[in-house]
Amino acid sequence: MKIYNTLTRRKDEFVPLEPGKVKMYVCGPTVYNLIHIGNARPMIVFDTVRRYFEYKGYEVNYVSNFTDVDDKIIKKAIEEGVDADTVSKRYIAECKKDMAAMNVKPATTHPLATEEICGMLEMIETLIEKGYAYRAEDGTVYYRVKKFKDYGKLSHKNLDDLQSGFREIKVTGEEGKEDPADFVLWKPKKEGEPYWESPWCQGRPGWHIECSVMSKKYLGDQIDIHAGGEDLIFPHHENEIAQSEAANGKPFANYWMHNAFLNIDNKKMSKSLGNFFTVREIGEKYDLQVLRFFMLSAHYRSPLNFSAELMEASKNGLERIRNCVSRLDDFLKTAKAGEMTGEEKDSLKEAKGLVEKFEAAMDDDFNTADAISAIFELVKLANSTAGESTAAYVTEIRDIIVKLCDVLGIITETKEEMLDADIEEMIARRQQARKDKNFALADQIRGELLEKGIILEDTREGVKWKRA
Repeated sequence: MKIYNTLTRRKDEFVPLEPGKVKMYVCGPTVYNLIHIGNARPMIVFDTVRRYFEYKGYEVNYVSNFTDVDDKIIKKAIEEGVDADTVSKRYIAECKKDMAAMNVKPATTHPLATEEICGMLEMIETLIEKGYAYRAEDGTVYYRVKKFKDYGKLSHKNLDDLQSGFREIKVTGEEGKEDPADFVLWKPKKEGEPYWESPWCQGRPGWHIECSVMSKKYLGDQIDIHAGGEDLIFPHHENEIAQSEAANGKPFANYWMHNAFLNIDNKKMSKSLGNFFTVREIGEKYDLQVLRFFMLSAHYRSPLNFSAELMEASKNGLERIRNCVSRLDDFLKTAKAGEMTGEEKDSLKEAKGLVEKFEAAMDDDFNTADAISAIFELVKLANSTAGESTAAYVTEIRDIIVKLCDVLGIITETKEEMLDADIEEMIARRQQARKDKNFALADQIRGELLEKGIILEDTREGVKWKRA
């Protein structure tokens, strides 16, 4: 398996730190609003990377954070007259609903920045002790960039040329920097903002320190893969490397993966241009499986253009696969028993060759576009051979298609359609009511679901549902 490594600028053979295991950290969203489709691309892409590793037999420890303290969150809280915690919790819940609708698996751990402050204080103290950080007069703590000799190795920028362009939030005490390139590790509080006690001042962490600390806590000093959008290469990921390697004394991540930007009708997504779409808005027009299929239709390192025409093409492509699986399910009801014929065995051999084509595409830096092409070839083969076939053959080729789609996170069976977020919430509330022995409430919720056309069945395997 080869991965394009932003650090080396080439495809490198993947060799895990520990055989059979993958330690992977993916930068998550800042939760101040509903996620937009630009946020969705890395979520879908790296969920697919994770799924493929698992398909290949790896045990994946997948960590993706939520930044729940930030200027944008504070601004939103002030506008609404609530505290920042209320805003972040609301949008974390909404983000998880959208992720579920896109069939993005929950991470092994979803750490929150506000719950890792102690670790941040410890790492900052270590950096100060080692001479990589210093305190300004007002209590701001900065990272001394020129002290870290390898600064710029990820973004391949020359430090001597870096006097501006840092995506760092301006803070009080900016004049306390020793060098314009230095970045904030800890910033003093402002009136009305959340803050924590520290040895330097009452304040809150800078953005970059959060991921270094959360990665260290949940994955260790050194990890296999660090991933995110290409906009994070500099300065965020560059600064993470500087912090982590200076504090821990060893290489941070062996492979750095970055997805390319998403454009809207060949233009950068922007609220001012009126082409800004949330995942929720797209979900009102399309099954979000269509959005996932669209995102995987291009290689993750290629810029992707979002348009109504391309979404319709993705919808048709997904329906083609689903229709095939549905037909195979119908064939199974009347398929002949007994062993496969010689022709069927030849067709199955061809199908297994297409599985190898799928795996070769995914092994080559997760080329999902070519992997989908292999699935379409399987669909064509199934449609042309399964009509009068044995149950053994139909079952085999159906299972192959479904399994490969599952690697991409594509749900092939319409009976597994995603529930609306409000219905999911109602089912969860009913389950909690049953646990609390509040059977009257549980029955009430069951009745409300029935009015919405959802029939629940309580079985030994758990709650099952179907549409009335």
